[in-house]
Amino acid sequence: MSDRNKKVIAFTLGLLAIGFGVMTIKSGGFALFGGVEGKDFAGRYVPFVLWFNFIAGFFYVISGIGIILKTKWALKSSIILAALTLLVFLAFGIHIFLGNPYETRTIGAMSIRTIFWIFISVSLMKIGSNNKQEISL
Repeated sequence: MSDRNKKVIAFTLGLLAIGFGVMTIKSGGFALFGGVEGKDFAGRYVPFVLWFNFIAGFFYVISGIGIILKTKWALKSSIILAALTLLVFLAFGIHIFLGNPYETRTIGAMSIRTIFWIFISVSLMKIGSNNKQEISL
């Protein structure tokens, strides 16, 4: 893969991460701080999942910027986000298993978030990183 292709892929992944983060902050912020309309929008939300996703949205943006700037920590941050999202998703699964109320669409949203960050991490690994975890572009 050419250096130019690697740069385009990294830039695109960074933009996707930033966009996903902004959408996550917006929807989570509305659910948390949007009053009655926000609570109606959120439905039977699970507080720890909603708060995690809202806060993680800011880290999505930061990670996206790191990917675009080819920082040493960009790959690590994407792996950490994938792992933390998977852990929260598992905790959410336990919450459901225990018979607690939940919003069905959260299953889809958490699936997308988990797959997204695994995809970003694997893609960054494939375009190449050196021993310092810096994206080599």
